[in-house]
Amino acid sequence: MTTKPSIQIRNLSVRYGVFTAVDNVSIDFREGEFFALLGPSGCGKSTLLRTIAGFEAPFSGKMLLDDVDLIDVPARKRPINMMFQSYALFPHMSVEENVRYGLEVSGVAKREITSRVDDILSATHLTNFAKRRPNQLSGGQRQRVALARALVMRPRVLLLDEPLGALDKKLRGTMQLELKRLQHEMGITFIVVTHDQEEALVMADRIALMRAGKIEQIGTAAELYEWPANKFVADFIGTTNFLPASANGGQLEVPFLGKIGSRNDVNGSITYSLRPERIHVSMERSPLHENGFVGVVEEVAYHGQDINLHVRLARDLDLVVAKVPASSNLTDKISINTSVWLGWNDADARVLSA
Repeated sequence: MTTKPSIQIRNLSVRYGVFTAVDNVSIDFREGEFFALLGPSGCGKSTLLRTIAGFEAPFSGKMLLDDVDLIDVPARKRPINMMFQSYALFPHMSVEENVRYGLEVSGVAKREITSRVDDILSATHLTNFAKRRPNQLSGGQRQRVALARALVMRPRVLLLDEPLGALDKKLRGTMQLELKRLQHEMGITFIVVTHDQEEALVMADRIALMRAGKIEQIGTAAELYEWPANKFVADFIGTTNFLPASANGGQLEVPFLGKIGSRNDVNGSITYSLRPERIHVSMERSPLHENGFVGVVEEVAYHGQDINLHVRLARDLDLVVAKVPASSNLTDKISINTSVWLGWNDADARVLSA
């Protein structure tokens, strides 16, 4: 994947009256990458996508493609295609006719239409369904038809707004990998909007996490998970424990627990973030960990491969969640009201602004 920008957005804002939906956003989408706009409902991610498509007019800012500002270019003239969650297939047309439609309207030669349609039906595993109508297809098959119809136009950029939202959980997992495969094979820049963190982590090369119209952090899945920029990012990506603390250089103090080590040179009120899988659970304190506290198990939650233990370290602190493999020999020893030791090293935790 190249680092050459595909679309460059600079200081883009979208307003509806006094409400700012997208607030001074700047992003470079790279050529040939799978990029996810992630965030809670109402954060501005779909508005940003629709602005890139040309369906919304920005209040200010630029959107450059090959150094040409697309802001005043109509949607139909942009080398960008958009796939909607509803798929918007023509019910009276077959799969093949749905996929051909855009090429025919654009005046592409018949021989080239046939070649391109055959190629994309093969790539999306739809050749055997070419003569069927949408109501004769499963949800996953309809999703692939909508994708084929968009890709056959050979856009520079494909925009996908919650493309898997209408599918059940198991099929959604299959289609995540299918989308990633197609994007990799076709080399087209994909920009997908989702509120599902797992979906973004699985599919995207990079992620922009949004809140209230602004971007909180841009990075790979690993960067957002391992090095969150703030408490919001840490809380939204995965599961984590938050402990209030005060910092003085490399020394932290958590109310009711006491001193905890840190490798951060910070001062003042902070939030101490610790992922459940970073916590070592044992029946006795481990000498291998820099930090160790005893607590009482109040809840045990079985998750298949793992068991989540909800542990009370102090009466006035929130429960700490620690993850134990279901195959661990500890599972036979631990139940509600069992006392356990939780241990971790300073490098396992993150110090975030309060």
